[in-house]
Amino acid sequence: MPPELHQKLTAWRQHLHAHPELSLQEKATAAFVQERLTELGIPFEAGIGGHGIVATLTRGSAEGRVGLRADMDALPITEDTGLAYASKNPGVMHACGHDGHTASLLGAAALLAADTSWSGTVDFIFQPAEEGFGGSRAMVAAGLFERFPMERVFGFHNWPGLEAGSIAVHDGVVMASGGRVTITIEGHAGHAGMPHLTRDPIMAAGHLIVAMQSIVSRSVDPLDTAVLSLSAIEGGTAANQIAGKVVIRGTLRYHRNGVKDIIIPRISDICAGVATSFGVKVTPDIVMGVGVVINTPEEAGFARMAADKVKAPVRRDLAPSMAGEDFAHYLQQRPGAFVWIGNGPLRDGAELHGPRYDFNDAILPVASGWMAEVAKTALSAN
Repeated sequence: MPPELHQKLTAWRQHLHAHPELSLQEKATAAFVQERLTELGIPFEAGIGGHGIVATLTRGSAEGRVGLRADMDALPITEDTGLAYASKNPGVMHACGHDGHTASLLGAAALLAADTSWSGTVDFIFQPAEEGFGGSRAMVAAGLFERFPMERVFGFHNWPGLEAGSIAVHDGVVMASGGRVTITIEGHAGHAGMPHLTRDPIMAAGHLIVAMQSIVSRSVDPLDTAVLSLSAIEGGTAANQIAGKVVIRGTLRYHRNGVKDIIIPRISDICAGVATSFGVKVTPDIVMGVGVVINTPEEAGFARMAADKVKAPVRRDLAPSMAGEDFAHYLQQRPGAFVWIGNGPLRDGAELHGPRYDFNDAILPVASGWMAEVAKTALSAN
């Protein structure tokens, strides 16, 4: 990558980091991307599935078509980096590196626009609302693959703890499927000194939380992978009153789709049992989100070939992650591959979704270069 392009991408990335926007609110981010695409002379369509953008480059006479994707949204986290370009939007930060993904895809577009060695069509997908708000599903529903009939799709996630600039390519499962779990316990409020006149949802919640931890350990095959995390609990306002309602929230994740057919009925069974035991009403609400991210074999091969072309070390020994990624919705429609690009050493508080996280600008040439090369590699295979 020419040094001047690296410098430009770094400035763009740091601008995006300083101006993060939450899922479904990426209006200014989308406008910034459109301005940069206009500067690069690359045509695009906006407003796809919300604030989504698809830019398209066609060169030569080949009929092959490949998609490259980056996500644009930030998280409701207060930044604690002290950086000169730290978030200017209180309570919102790019704690997952989507600013770097967006800048990298703009870099890939710039590289391919200046490269005359390839033939075919490349679609650059700038996706909103990845963080649990169905951005990829919305773009697919808006006719992404009908309007832009790409045959394969590729993407990446930066990965703290992996050597900077190295690329991890999985054969098969990359990241987990999952859903959000909300359990509402409704009891009967009353005086804390007269508990016999109440139906205590907080006591019921304690027993329910403990019982839920038996699902993975006792109902799921030990050779399968699953995580049920109950991560938030809300209930009560006064020390001398037994609350009337408790709400518990968490997530469910797994690597094999059949696992959810074991876990979800067990959640319902436990909720029903707790309701009977404590005389309360327990209502589970499970909303399934992203699917399992599974690389297809040929496309994983293209990903490794592209890594070799940008002279990046390739890792094939890393276990899949239990984090989710809505890139899965694209892979349910088209073959493709999703890789991890190392962000460098893992530091306390600077992991993904941490308040001191920052994308490593030094990996922009590898990230943009890999995206450009994987598109060229896949097109040449046609």
